[in-house]
Amino acid sequence: MTEQALLLVNLGSPASTDVADVRRYLNQFLMDPYVVDLPWPLRRLLVSLILVKRPKESAHAYASIWWPEGSPLVVLSQRLTEAVRPYWSEGPVEMAMRYGEPSIEGALLKLAGQGIRKVTFAALYPQFADSTTTTAIEEARRVIRDRKLDIQLSILQPFYDQPEYLDALVDSAKPYLQDFDHLLLSFHGLPERHLHKTDPTGSHCLKGADCCQRAEGAVLANCYRAQCMQSSAWFAERAGLQPNQWSVSFQSRLGRAKWIEPYTEEQLEALAAKGVKKLLVMCPAFVADCIETLEEIGDRGREQFIAAGGTDLQLIPCLNTHESWVQALVTLCRRAPQEL
Repeated sequence: MTEQALLLVNLGSPASTDVADVRRYLNQFLMDPYVVDLPWPLRRLLVSLILVKRPKESAHAYASIWWPEGSPLVVLSQRLTEAVRPYWSEGPVEMAMRYGEPSIEGALLKLAGQGIRKVTFAALYPQFADSTTTTAIEEARRVIRDRKLDIQLSILQPFYDQPEYLDALVDSAKPYLQDFDHLLLSFHGLPERHLHKTDPTGSHCLKGADCCQRAEGAVLANCYRAQCMQSSAWFAERAGLQPNQWSVSFQSRLGRAKWIEPYTEEQLEALAAKGVKKLLVMCPAFVADCIETLEEIGDRGREQFIAAGGTDLQLIPCLNTHESWVQALVTLCRRAPQEL
């Protein structure tokens, strides 16, 4: 029987908190046309300007959450890989990052060197976006094409609506849903133009206050914001939350372009102004804790919320290596369709 390897893929991290390593990582990340979707000359100019000051600022942020073993995202991804291995009897399990190391190219070359001809490629993003899902898959296809590898991919589809993922979210959050005033579901943001580009109709996304609630078919399959909203509603229903107990926001804006709303920073202050004292925040777009959760929400977000009048902000950990998530992930990967 032909072995079917499993390759778990996440976003990536600098090799260290040194400014040079952070600059190298940011350059690779931001020069990806799926991330900054501008023509190359404009993208190069913009990224060069960003790289004047941003690496030093980001290096400080990374240093504040760096673990003795290394980047939290990489360490947690390695731990997830180890946790999955006993359940994946079909073949070897490897881990890679879209940016930085270990790379997708390195992982595929390693598997090919072991004689593996079939790989289940699992980009660990619940909701679809070109800047996460598409770029990871296209990088794998590029490596196979350019390196002339005899590998056939089965690709994990976005799983924002899959009961296994939603139940794992509820299981992981349940211990925290005891004594709180409000739960904020904070997703990574995207520029609005990314939604317009992936709208197959060209006339649905962001064309009305209820566009996400009305999304279906091809529109829903390509709309990151609609998938975030639907994930949140299904999570809240499964967790037994009332409508006034939770809300949704989007974090991590970069640059001057209009990003999808509501913005997390503004929601933190608005909730404090409404009298919310004990705030829970969870980040369902991330399956592993990283700088966006630990530093942006857990540190800066907490400081902002308390400065605005709140008493406490508690970050609910991502799925990380929660047993329900490990088993859910294996189930989802076994359902991944093979590319034709």
